[in-house]
Amino acid sequence: MQSLYSNGFEKIYDAMYQTFIDYDDEFDFYSNIIKKHHKKNVLEIGCGTGNLAKHFINSNLEYVGLDLSEDMINLSKLKNPSGMFIHGDITTYALKKPLEATIITGRTSSYLLRNKTIHSALKSIHNNLTTDGLLCFDFIDASRFIKSIKEGKKVYHEACFENNCYFRESYMKNNDLDNFMFNWDAIYYQKTNSDPIKLTEDKSVVRAFTKNEWELFLYLNDFTLLEFIDRKSYAFDTYVVVAKKN
Repeated sequence: MQSLYSNGFEKIYDAMYQTFIDYDDEFDFYSNIIKKHHKKNVLEIGCGTGNLAKHFINSNLEYVGLDLSEDMINLSKLKNPSGMFIHGDITTYALKKPLEATIITGRTSSYLLRNKTIHSALKSIHNNLTTDGLLCFDFIDASRFIKSIKEGKKVYHEACFENNCYFRESYMKNNDLDNFMFNWDAIYYQKTNSDPIKLTEDKSVVRAFTKNEWELFLYLNDFTLLEFIDRKSYAFDTYVVVAKKN
């Protein structure tokens, strides 16, 4: 969904996802895992517009946010001027010092389409974690979700924020793509008193995974899988991975 990440549309993304996602709950979920494993700082990969970041910044955990979209990072900095945000790529980033925990949020893993990209991402994460560092991320569960879109699935989402109302019409289908990938076509509109205004259109390819795939990816990149957590997101059947750097 790259067109929503820049050129002003990141503000629409920001508005819509604040109604899709309960960021209080997201913070409680991830911070509890981090604290359970006695980690004191965290990198969030895919920090977006900083909605989860503000909770970490106001907590007792040292926080750094990273995103591929420079416009997203700029909006995060504007909303969270005391925060630390970095424009970078999950496959090549390098922190000034390793951190104790890394989380990948908002199903950012779904955009790691190729196995080679996944290995590069896990290598970068491994290099930027301290000894016994924690890795935690969510992914779309292929074993459930691909079945639900076999014949194609239309999804409608509506969101109102700060006196503006938007809606999104999505169509998802697995069309003989590799690696449990599927097409996600979406059109975004703003509601008005008359006809809705079309804002932007996305045609994306997104990847779902099986638990067995992630078990192997983690093993091959020197992580120990600690647990899978079954956790429903606003539109997808998902699991959360908790792993430790070897």
